[in-house]
Amino acid sequence: MNPVPTASWGRRIVALLLDWTLCTVVVIVVFGLDAYTETGSNASLMVLPVYVVESTLLTWLAGGSAGKLLTGLCVVPADGHLHRLNPLKVLVRQVMIALVIPPLVFRADGRGLHDIVAGTSTVTFATLRTLVE
Repeated sequence: MNPVPTASWGRRIVALLLDWTLCTVVVIVVFGLDAYTETGSNASLMVLPVYVVESTLLTWLAGGSAGKLLTGLCVVPADGHLHRLNPLKVLVRQVMIALVIPPLVFRADGRGLHDIVAGTSTVTFATLRTLVE
């Protein structure tokens, strides 16, 4: 069983929606609203790669994507021993989230397939504080 209690799925979904919204805004700022809403435009397809890059970099550098950090969540090693996450594992984790199905396949401890592969857990800041003590 996982020694680190994981965050609720509700907060994780809110974090994902915040991330998606922020990445959509970035795409609209870069490509313009007209290009984003134009039928057949590739601009709207850019939200997914922007999400993968944003969430990978911030999870590796800050412990969570913008949405996770704004909702009081972070990604830590599943064993509870705090150290910087491997950037390649974080990238694989985020690509798996982008594929949608891996997060929906999860164990009783709340860790999805993406977390199992990366050796991570999504926890609340309160749980993080107990790991630091």
